Amino acid sequence: MSSKIEKIDINYKGKKVNGRKLTVSSELNIDIDNAWNEVQKSSLLEFICKGKIKFKPVNSNLPKHWKTDMEVQVKLLVYGFIPFGGIHTLKLVDIMPEKYTVLSNEKNSIVKVWNHRIEMVKLNENLIKYTDEIELYAGFLTSFVVKWAESFYKYRQRRWNIVAEKIKTKAQQSV
Repeated sequence: MSSKIEKIDINYKGKKVNGRKLTVSSELNIDIDNAWNEVQKSSLLEFICKGKIKFKPVNSNLPKHWKTDMEVQVKLLVYGFIPFGGIHTLKLVDIMPEKYTVLSNEKNSIVKVWNHRIEMVKLNENLIKYTDEIELYAGFLTSFVVKWAESFYKYRQRRWNIVAEKIKTKAQQSV
């Protein structure tokens, strides 16, 4: 697993602000089509975040499958019980199956910009490179938020390995 934090300029309300770009990548032992199928499910999001963030939907349940242009509002509970940022808005900007890429724009009262790109690249039949790339801006809290986000995305990718192992075991049992 690798991670990198870069200083970048971000456009926020028509102004250039000092943000950060966080990139976390790892190799996962999973077929890319199985990984792609999973990444579009809310159940995966809830599983890989469990223990670090709980999503409490504001108006309805999380969708079973994510779709382009879908917008969801949730309350984030850090470690399952600490409220963070009020209402968190998550908008799916694009889901690109041909590139195995998902783009979302997110924000709340603390984190003004949380643009997230998930990208998967097939390395071989049962191995992918999985990358989370996040552009963050949270005013004077940006450095703090990006360090927490780095530990969060590393945690998420470690939890992905559990998912990959379950899918592999299920496939072996059905043979």
